[in-house]
Formats: sequence, C-alpha cells, structure tokens
Amino acid sequence: MLLTTSVHFLFLVFLGMLSLVLVLIIIVLFYSFLQYREGMRVSGWIKIIDAKISEAIVYDEQELSSDIHFKKLADNSSFRKLFLNKLVDSEKKFSGSAKERIKDLFKQYGLYREAMHKLEQKKTYLIAGGIQELTVMDSKEAVPKIASFLSHSSEQVYQEAQYAMVSLKGFDGLGFLSTASGKISEWQQLRLLLSVTKIPDNSEAAIESWLKSNNASVIIFTLKLLRKFQLLSFYPMVISLMEHSSVEVRAEAVQTLLSLENPSTILQLIEMYSGQPIEVKLEILRVMKISKDKVCVGLLKEELENSPVSGIKVQAAEALFSLGQQEYLWQLIQDESSSEELIQIVKYALQEKVC
Repeated sequence: MLLTTSVHFLFLVFLGMLSLVLVLIIIVLFYSFLQYREGMRVSGWIKIIDAKISEAIVYDEQELSSDIHFKKLADNSSFRKLFLNKLVDSEKKFSGSAKERIKDLFKQYGLYREAMHKLEQKKTYLIAGGIQELTVMDSKEAVPKIASFLSHSSEQVYQEAQYAMVSLKGFDGLGFLSTASGKISEWQQLRLLLSVTKIPDNSEAAIESWLKSNNASVIIFTLKLLRKFQLLSFYPMVISLMEHSSVEVRAEAVQTLLSLENPSTILQLIEMYSGQPIEVKLEILRVMKISKDKVCVGLLKEELENSPVSGIKVQAAEALFSLGQQEYLWQLIQDESSSEELIQIVKYALQEKVC
C-alpha cells in the first residue's frame, strides 16, 4: 500500500514537471514567434522607408505621388521612431539637394516632436540621441531647449548640446565656452572646429575672454581657432600664454605662434626656452625644425651636446639636419670625445632622414 502511494506520488510529480516543461516550451515558442513577426514587420518597414527616402531624393516635389499607406504607417509611434533613425542615418550619407530633401521629409511628417520628446526623458542616451537628431535635421527652433543641457551632469549629453549649439548657430554657439567647467576632449574640439565656418567682426572680446579662461581646454580650443582663421591680432596674447601654469596650454601656444607667422617668433622662443618644462622645450624644438630658421642653430647645438634629456637631444639633432647642418653632425660622430649616446642619437637622426 505504501509502495503504491509513493509510485502514485512520483507519477504526479513527473506529470507536473512535464507540464511545466511543456508550458515553458510553449512560452518560448510564442515569444520567438512574436520576435520573428516583429522582425519581419520592421524589415518590411525599412524597405518602405528606404523607398520613400529614395523617391524623395530622386524626384521633384511636384512629381511625388500621394502615398496614403505611408501616411497611415506614419501615425504609428514605432514606425515614426524607425523613420526618424533612418532619416538621420541617410542625412549623414548625402550632401547638397539630397540632404535638403531628407530634411524636408523630417518636417513634412512632423518628426520634430519625436526628437523633442526624447529631450523630456531621464535616460541620458535618449536625451543625447534627441539632441543629435535635432542637430542633424538643422532644427534651429530647438536651440533654446538644447541650450538647457549645456550644464547637464552627463558628459555625453552636454557634449552633444555643445556641438548642437555650434552646428545650429555657428560662432555664436560657442558662447558656452565662457562658463564651461568640464574638459573639452580632443575629439570634441575637432567637431566644434569643423562646425565653425567663419568668425564675425565683433568677436574679439569673446575670444579674448576665452584665452583668459580658467579652463585649460577652453584656452587650447581657442588657440586652435586662432590657427584655423589666422587671427594675427591675438599674437601678443598667445606670447603671454608661454607663462601659463598648464604645460598643455604652453605647448599649444608654441604651435599657434608658428602658425601666426610673425618674423620675431623664433627669436622670442629662443629667449623663453630655458625657463620652459621639458614637454614645452620639445615642442619648441619641433617648431624650430619646421621653421628652418638658422637663427636657432646655436641653441640646437647647445642642446644636442649638453642636454641631459635624450628626447631633447634627438629633437635637436633632427632639427639641425633640417637646417642643413649635416657636416656638423658628421663631425660629432667622428669626434672621439663624443659620448656613445650622442653618437647613436646623431646616427639615428641621419639614418632616419636618409631613408
């Protein structure tokens, strides 16, 4: 009797486990079916959207046929999000009139509110994505809202906001530099520089204030701006930055001084050289090599023969080669009093240039 009861109990347990497994299998199959159906639906939407974009690019506006089916699909929230993503991706691939046609689709189907809705979200990637979409679609009406994110705690968000301001407003969009406290990365600086196409006539006061910023990355970006637009009038301010507390600012100032092409630049750099950190000295030596101004030969020879820093010796040797001092370099190699390190550095410089 006891054995029969145990077997019956085990049988019920087995049936229960089998039922549970079957239910799980059904759930997985049903979920997979839904995923497959959703994937097929999205795949179909992509084909429809691609066709719509191609049609808008190829045909004139008056030649476009009314597409009732597309308009109905455009009322679907998921479809609109996909449509917006495809428009943004497509805009990056085209230029000229094709780019403008894509922006027209953005306006025609009211996708502005889709992008703006993302700015109301709490997730940073959604906010950054919305800013990027509004920027790509040249939505200047969104500038006031985007400006509110310039002080956002998320680096991803405030960087997109910075880029948006400059892309949509040009030089005037750089106003955030006056209050920027976070570091502006090299990549971000490049993006901003590419977005600024001209400097207005009344920009001197703003640029001067940025060169006096407490944020070293703001100064460095401004120096690059001076180089890009050859703003020669700021040369004296750049010279004064050779005493800045930031080594990075000083090194950037050296590059800018060379770019601004003042005849006294090399002489001034020679005068300042001895009091500079090693990183800045190396930058000055690179500038001397590029300038090919023979006035610096004396300093270069002194550094090559007496500097305790190998990197400085290498830069000095390469600069001397560029300045046509090959005979002097060969004499150093043959001089028995030259150290083994010096000989190797000079040989390296000569071999590199010969190759």
